[in-house]
Amino acid sequence: MQEKIKEIASRVSELRELSEISVEKMAEYLQVSKETYEKYENGTEDIPASILFEIAHRLQVDMATLLTGEEPRMNIFTLTRSGKGVSVERRKQYKYQNLAEKFIHKKAEFFIVTVEPKSQETKPDTNSHPGQEFNYVLEGSLKVYIHNNEIVLNEGDSIYFDSNYEHAMEALEGEPAKFLAVIM
Repeated sequence: MQEKIKEIASRVSELRELSEISVEKMAEYLQVSKETYEKYENGTEDIPASILFEIAHRLQVDMATLLTGEEPRMNIFTLTRSGKGVSVERRKQYKYQNLAEKFIHKKAEFFIVTVEPKSQETKPDTNSHPGQEFNYVLEGSLKVYIHNNEIVLNEGDSIYFDSNYEHAMEALEGEPAKFLAVIM
């Protein structure tokens, strides 16, 4: 896993430099401190998927290019068989599976996200990113924390929200929860 983080960080750094964007400007664009951004680029801190999405947007590349090092080529359709999407473990509490990494010029990113239950009774770490997000619960129950709200979603429930607001998801009932996430 650590090797994958370093590979992604290296691609981000190289593409940022080729785009002639300073570390300071990229950190400002992402609304993170320069120090945090530098940790992303040197691979000492994992880049959250939402931040990676914004980096790809700023660098005008597909997120798949950052994840895999390969340019997407599909422009009519792309097919992802069950369980075969590119796995990305971007944060400790979430496991992402990218469902359309081979399609070029996507208008959104599509993930199956698995949230493992927490062993402690603490609120999960929140994150925010520019844009909007849609989540549809496929399995289990999920508590969504967003802008001073706590909303419980069960299988078949969905939520659409402004992802500029701090948000987090927590699996309930001691069981993993799985949801479809669309980040726009």
